[in-house]
Amino acid sequence: MKPIILIGGGGHCISCIDVIEQTGLYHILGIFDLPEKLGQKLLNYSIIGTDNELEQFVPDCPDFLITVGQIKSSVLRETIFNKVKQAGGKLPVIISPLAYVSSNANIGEGSIIMHHALVNAGATIRKGCIINTKTLIEHEATVGNFCHISTASVVNGQANIGDCCFIGSNTVIANNTNVIANTIIAAGSQVLRNIEIAGTYIGHPLRKIR
Repeated sequence: MKPIILIGGGGHCISCIDVIEQTGLYHILGIFDLPEKLGQKLLNYSIIGTDNELEQFVPDCPDFLITVGQIKSSVLRETIFNKVKQAGGKLPVIISPLAYVSSNANIGEGSIIMHHALVNAGATIRKGCIINTKTLIEHEATVGNFCHISTASVVNGQANIGDCCFIGSNTVIANNTNVIANTIIAAGSQVLRNIEIAGTYIGHPLRKIR
């Protein structure tokens, strides 16, 4: 198994650990987090450094996964992604063996497809995304860079989610619908028309709240 380091030691990291262990492809060398957490453990894995020490670890462990969660802004995940690349590290695609990803789908570097997610034929998931547990990405849909499609959400056929969006749990995005970049959709919402102004939206019928 190849070594991998996880960056971010919160709740999302716990779920990512389980996915990685299930793949059987990687040995988790440790976790990067804040300096004050050095030496602490998350599940069975130690916090061994911070993202400021990337260059020291890359020669022996070039693979990293960003395990910082994303509820609102994607800025922190983007920043870490760029740090890894600048240090010469790699960000592999991680796919749970309990998920289904069509051989005709495209998954960008650093994205994770979690347990029981389904990514159908012709779908595109760009870099640095979280496709969370039980999410459905239908045929020919596109999910932009650094998006989090949260648990049990449905992105229907030929829908297009712009960069840096958060789609809350149990949200439904209608087919052929466009969601502009930097949009937040609250859990349980239904998106039945294009969203052309970035902001935070909720409900059914959908309304902009900020």
